[in-house]
Amino acid sequence: MRVIRTLALLAGLLAMPLAAQSPTALSPASPLAKPPHAAPAPADPQAPVGPAQLTKADADSWLDGFVPYAIDQGDIAGAVVVVVKDGQVLTARGFGYADIAKKKRIDPDTTMFRPGSISKLFTWTSVMQLVQAGKLDLDRDVNDYLDFRIPPYQGKPITLRNLMTHTPGFEESAKYLIGYDPKAQVPLDRVLKRWTPTRIYAPGTMPAYSNYGAALAGYIVQRVSGEPFDDYVKHHIFDPLGMRHASFDQPLPASLQPDMATGYQQASMKAERYELIDLAPAGSLAASGGDMARFMIAHLQNGGPLLSPQTATLMHAAANTPIPGLPPMALGFYHEDRNGQTIIGHAGDLNFFHSDLHLYMDKGVGLFMSFNSAGKDGAAHLVRTRLFEQFTDRYFPEPSAPPPTASTAHADGLLVAGHYVSSRGSESNFLKMFGLLGGTTVALNDDDTISVAALTNAAGVPKHWRAIGRYLWQEVGGGDRLGALVKDGKVVMLAPGAFAPIIEFVPAPVSLNSGWIVPVLIAALAVMLLTALSWPIVALIRRSYAYDPGLAGRGLMLHRATRITAWAMVAVAGGWMILVSILGSDTAAFDGRLDIWMRLLQLILIAAIVGTVLTVWNVHAVFTRPGKHRFASFWSVVVAVSALFLVWLALDLKLLTWSLNF
Repeated sequence: MRVIRTLALLAGLLAMPLAAQSPTALSPASPLAKPPHAAPAPADPQAPVGPAQLTKADADSWLDGFVPYAIDQGDIAGAVVVVVKDGQVLTARGFGYADIAKKKRIDPDTTMFRPGSISKLFTWTSVMQLVQAGKLDLDRDVNDYLDFRIPPYQGKPITLRNLMTHTPGFEESAKYLIGYDPKAQVPLDRVLKRWTPTRIYAPGTMPAYSNYGAALAGYIVQRVSGEPFDDYVKHHIFDPLGMRHASFDQPLPASLQPDMATGYQQASMKAERYELIDLAPAGSLAASGGDMARFMIAHLQNGGPLLSPQTATLMHAAANTPIPGLPPMALGFYHEDRNGQTIIGHAGDLNFFHSDLHLYMDKGVGLFMSFNSAGKDGAAHLVRTRLFEQFTDRYFPEPSAPPPTASTAHADGLLVAGHYVSSRGSESNFLKMFGLLGGTTVALNDDDTISVAALTNAAGVPKHWRAIGRYLWQEVGGGDRLGALVKDGKVVMLAPGAFAPIIEFVPAPVSLNSGWIVPVLIAALAVMLLTALSWPIVALIRRSYAYDPGLAGRGLMLHRATRITAWAMVAVAGGWMILVSILGSDTAAFDGRLDIWMRLLQLILIAAIVGTVLTVWNVHAVFTRPGKHRFASFWSVVVAVSALFLVWLALDLKLLTWSLNF
């Protein structure tokens, strides 16, 4: 069970777009990752009788009652929160420490944080500037802008529109995502050409958040503009907005390094190193809260000095609506519409920095927050979620009562019940196992609400969702919605509103259905372990009692081959458990240092496959042996079937591949 729990944990981490400690952390928070069981953020202690007025005095008072308690309880070192309104900074607040050892407080105007995947908004804005200039076409094959070729898939080219809506069809990629050694930095073109992730969906058909896709767009900006990507952003976004404490450079320029906040896993732990992102356009930005305010104001003012009103409107409008009734995806921004408000934004995480940006387009209001610690049990994720929800409910409350329960609640619940995996997964490498072990289940409850095992509240209890329309559910006691796309009576995808534009739950195929595979896997590994351990134990007992089982020649060879196969299977399982533990605890290990160990496990797996053939042969030998023992015959079949299952599963999960890219 420890193996399964460890693998499942890393599966959740790999799938997380925005939750803490993920090797794919340059992305939005994953529906497969359970919310942390940290102390919940405080309830609003100053909840007004009527709608509160968004003034500096009210916002400051509310934040002072929320953030200090939340970061203290969550073991978070510090935070910056900035609110803009009507083209001005309404309030910019720093809480806690930028450097604990030096007792250095956070200055919201100059202290720099790492916004993670919010960096992508600068990449997408750069793309739209070049679209506006007539140098890029959103619907043209991206190969026309590249000096290498993206292989075709189902005859459809990838376009910039696909990249900006996270529908290019790439599988997940994690290798070389986050590092710490500046000497190991690789230029963007070499990063992208090193390995192109396999295409697993036709372009435009399935949202599957892609860091590679965002970095590819940044490289296109670099090639078409003739400027290195970092320089382009500085000259065309930072300088026009007066962003003096912002940079994509890695490491930071010497002049900015004194202003950089230190990252921590938890405030009570040691200071961490500056994280380096090879796919830089996807997440390498460092910026102060004050500079992020300038960026928010520009977009709230129809592009400000960055984009024309027409281009900004195009960028902010719905570009893809995967599930009817849920928020759509814009071009780069994802919609977070809530309480009748049009809200666009993005979130972002590195290992030690966790951030959110939200633009209330109807109100001219922007909210940015960033934390320089993951916190206890990933508390930063919960704190920022609560801050966004409570800010929205406080200043822009829901204008109408929720709709009644739909008459189709029971039938729709039955239809969607079952096992699901994330659309953000892999098919060509070992990351596929995380799709299996990081999946989730949807269940119909007795009151005709449904529950999704992966979507839990702060206490770790699955939320309940009440049907309010055809294939549409409202969170019981909350503001989120859940929806499903159904075609020809079958579920195509399902997601909560918070993630619908970028990551979906898709029905698990038989080969990734954890409902039956995990129990059988546990049983098969138990059989292998018992068989492996019984070999030396039985041999010692026989020697003690001078018992001769009468095995010789081919029968003895097959008997021993079966036991060696069992040991090989145990070694493969144990080896992957160790590798997964290493990868889950240190994202620097994704730099290729484990390749030799992966190759060794593959060689052992090949030996196990050969041994499985001999194990099946052993069944015939046992059954045809004179004076065969009934239990020996039964156990030979059990071992052979277990070995065959493990070989099938290992091959299906791509544990044996020529390439070690992932």
